[in-house]
Amino acid sequence: MTIDLNAYEAGDKFQGDYADALAAVQKRLARIQVAHIVHKRRAVVMLEGWDAAGKGGIIQRLTAEWDPRYFEVWPIGAPTTDEKERHFLWRFWQRLPANGDIAVFDRSWYGRVLVERVEGYATEAEWKRGYDEINEFEARQIDSGTTLVKLFVHITQDEQDRRFLHRFEDPWKRWKTGAEDYRNRARRADYLAAMADMFAETDTRWAPWRVIDGNNKKAARIAALTAIADHLEKHVPMAPPEADPELIRLAKDNLGLPGER
Repeated sequence: MTIDLNAYEAGDKFQGDYADALAAVQKRLARIQVAHIVHKRRAVVMLEGWDAAGKGGIIQRLTAEWDPRYFEVWPIGAPTTDEKERHFLWRFWQRLPANGDIAVFDRSWYGRVLVERVEGYATEAEWKRGYDEINEFEARQIDSGTTLVKLFVHITQDEQDRRFLHRFEDPWKRWKTGAEDYRNRARRADYLAAMADMFAETDTRWAPWRVIDGNNKKAARIAALTAIADHLEKHVPMAPPEADPELIRLAKDNLGLPGER
């Protein structure tokens, strides 16, 4: 089914107690991370979306209750000179998680078919070839046991403008915005065309896209965290493993077990 971003512009407010809902889903995500650690599973959570769509806020709340030793957040910007001299996927291979770890990508390999296409950093042949290369890259991760979650956070032009203005007016948030934001804003129609092609070519059976209506921040955060939790939970055993008999013996000898004191 074709993904139509116009269907994700309602901006409905979150219905319920936001603080309680956030705490509940974060507790759930904390258990999910432990399941990945103890069962030695790995996962990739990837977020794409417009500038000021709220990706950073989602990631901040996603990882708030996670053990920092077992996850990494990768903010993806323009490739370095060293990275430009290699295949565009090379730098992402370097950032894939080990067993027990979760990697979170703030933007991703989809830059090849979005910003690199629109801004002319990739040739037409390169970005058209990129769809198949991305699909194969994602299929390899899944075939090797990595769980992949792909989210796109969508906001309208009006909402993006409000957030740009808020950032500009707040001296402590002004660092988040720059000239490239306004350059990208001016080419919204080109980006929408690139996004439509991206969804059509890469919304695959093995790696489907999930679009989040980001026009209300609180509702978007709960929707995004719930979607991530739902997907990760399906691909990792959620029952803890049995305790090591030797560990049980040590605990019994040194600490005593419940009911034995």
